[in-house]
Amino acid sequence: MRLDRRTLLIGGGAGVGLIVAFSLWPRHLKSELATARGEQAFGSFIKIARDGRITVAVAQAETGQGIWTGLAQIVGDELGAAWETIAVEPAPLTRAYANPLAKEEGWPEGSRITANSTSIRAFEQPLRTAAAIARAMLVGAAADRWNVDASTCDTADGFVINGVRTFTFGELAEEAAGRSPPRNAPLRKSKKGRLVGQPLQRLDGPAKAHGRWRFAGDVRLPGMLFASVRNAPPGGRLTGFSGEIIAHLPGVRHVSANDRWVAVVADSWWAAERALKLADPKFSGERTAADTRPQFDSAMTNIAANEWFRRGNYVAAVRDSRPLAATYYAAPSQHLGLEPITATARLSGGTTEVWAATQAPRFGHSSGAVYPMAPGEPAGRAMEDDAAPIALELSRALGRPVQVVLSQSASQNHDRVAPGALARMTALPGAGGITAAWAMKVATADGLGSALARLAGKSAPDKLDRTALDGSVPPYSIPHVSIESVAVSLPFEPGYMRGSPQREFAFFIESFIDELAHAAGMEPLAFRMSMLGGNGRLARCLQAAARLATWDGGGPGSTMGIAGVSAFGSHIGLVAGASIGGDQRVKVHRLVAAVDCGRVVNSGLVEQQIEGGLIWALAQATSPAPEWIAGMPRARPIGAIGLPRLGDTPEIAIEIIPSSEAPGGISGLGTLPLAPAVANAIHAGSGKRMRSLPFEPMAIA
Repeated sequence: MRLDRRTLLIGGGAGVGLIVAFSLWPRHLKSELATARGEQAFGSFIKIARDGRITVAVAQAETGQGIWTGLAQIVGDELGAAWETIAVEPAPLTRAYANPLAKEEGWPEGSRITANSTSIRAFEQPLRTAAAIARAMLVGAAADRWNVDASTCDTADGFVINGVRTFTFGELAEEAAGRSPPRNAPLRKSKKGRLVGQPLQRLDGPAKAHGRWRFAGDVRLPGMLFASVRNAPPGGRLTGFSGEIIAHLPGVRHVSANDRWVAVVADSWWAAERALKLADPKFSGERTAADTRPQFDSAMTNIAANEWFRRGNYVAAVRDSRPLAATYYAAPSQHLGLEPITATARLSGGTTEVWAATQAPRFGHSSGAVYPMAPGEPAGRAMEDDAAPIALELSRALGRPVQVVLSQSASQNHDRVAPGALARMTALPGAGGITAAWAMKVATADGLGSALARLAGKSAPDKLDRTALDGSVPPYSIPHVSIESVAVSLPFEPGYMRGSPQREFAFFIESFIDELAHAAGMEPLAFRMSMLGGNGRLARCLQAAARLATWDGGGPGSTMGIAGVSAFGSHIGLVAGASIGGDQRVKVHRLVAAVDCGRVVNSGLVEQQIEGGLIWALAQATSPAPEWIAGMPRARPIGAIGLPRLGDTPEIAIEIIPSSEAPGGISGLGTLPLAPAVANAIHAGSGKRMRSLPFEPMAIA
């Protein structure tokens, strides 16, 4: 199976075509896209072939969130294209495709990263602008042929139209490519025949449904060998292995070892893994406690806090008062993905090539060609690419392509988990029970910041910043707010996870808000609404979810809990129906969500991502926290982790609130309100307040 950039297309743009620019038209800049003979290059994002097929170069990783469909849909809509003619390809790894929101998100400028639900937010406007320029050039070419004013022409379904006369985009591509692009191309205003907003079929759907989608483990190259690897734990090193036992096993080609890892290369991965098990490698590393909570408690008590956010004067507001107080804890959590860590490398004629599943493809690959494969794990583990450096070293040593695959247990051992957090919160009720003052002191580590530092070859950050504290400020109009942070030194390497740290802060804030409502004798929804004067979009989400769920007030004896979160430029309200089963474990019966994510590109994708996020968050909230050994999470068989099964999946209803606001993110949005809504439902039904994640029976007090 030959792999190159063109074989990764969903459809295919081929032949003489038009390549359209990104944002400002680069008149003198060579296109970043590779072009076949006869193709015209004017920019970096859109190609229109002679047969009318349109190819969109997408910079973001398709992690299952549907972004290859959503971004292509934006382009097709602005062009006036027919959906069945649109294809996508991964964009080249150059700075032209950097995430425009990198600086705003606290990442290094120029980063090419798929994270924090930024893809639509970052690329909607640039892609619309690029498509508008392309449309103007196509219309101009057609108008010249007809000898009419371009303002009398329009585009629809892949045609330029003037009355009853039409040209296909393909018929105009060459001529349009030779035109001078307009400096300002107006965006489409007509809603007739628009693609945006429709639940169009995912471009990656059929290939995944039929097993044709290529993941990193599907790469096959001529003469390729396979390697299985064991890595040293953080701070440890390889101390020995029985190499002589496996040297002459059938299929074994090579054994390589250093302080950091040991690898066996063989004709098949199964032969390599069998031999590596027989070699029984040993590593140094201190055994760490199974419970990480003491590290958080110690940091909270012994380390001076840094101010992160302040509004008003909390200290003066609570002077001579006794604020309500509560402590909440979210344990570190694993990604629990099914895809093992995998990468393939080939050195040919002095050129390095790497195939790997990655959400940050430009980091760590400054030379050679990198082919970013779509990750098969949607929770963020693909932010870091651990297998590629080993594959490169082995390929260099053997002079042949090598595919490295870590076993499922080894992949779990070296998971860079979400760091977790401990929060001590206090609040002072004001007139009518409305909260007058709020303070949070949080102890945590920077998962995303640590991942970015490792990718850049730098030390982990020693101070918490946006990447660790995003979502810590309540979305309510509270006059006096103080947020302080303490950086925890943990005995493992934290990493990026979808929805974190916003997920942990949503649990802390919305659970404590519920406590305050009950302490004030107010109904939880009304209590929230009284403080949401400055956040009307979240208020509408909470009201819509309550209406759709037939909210009963969440009083004693109810099985309903409510929570609302604003994040990623979007808003969500959730009502959960939950109870404690006979085994003293949480059982979630129903989830009703209302979402305002601004202009909706694809309503089907929104529903899919909210549903998927809720189910994933339910798994995180109800599966046991990882145990630790030598600074690594202990590997567990997937069936023994305690993940929810199909029969445990609750009824889910979702309402999308129409909005003309700028598009917000949705990939991580559904993961945020699940835990607090469920915890609040459990309190309503049992009177027991759940202040720890995950919801293990021992956590109920």
